[in-house]
Amino acid sequence: MNSIHWIYLIAAGFFEIGWPLGLKLASIPSFKIFGPIISIISMGISGVLLWLSLKGISIGTAYAVWTGIGAAGTFIIGVLFFNDPSILLRWIGVSLIILGVIFLKVA
Repeated sequence: MNSIHWIYLIAAGFFEIGWPLGLKLASIPSFKIFGPIISIISMGISGVLLWLSLKGISIGTAYAVWTGIGAAGTFIIGVLFFNDPSILLRWIGVSLIILGVIFLKVA
């Protein structure tokens, strides 16, 4: 398995964070148009990078890593920048997502 596929996958995961971020930003008056544009561009780039990663990584692992990065990253951005609740149980939940992704990678 080529490490370039993992680079594609990690990059795809980070772009996966961009589309919910863009949708959230769209609720801010100054981002009404720019927010959805961010979302559409992020979705496209994320999808292409995921597709490239699938040439060298199994689909189950790739999908779990991709969505895991997206879910954990979006959660952290929500807590840091949008005043989403930052309670211990939510942090445990996102930690379990990250732990699951790590287990898939090492398995």
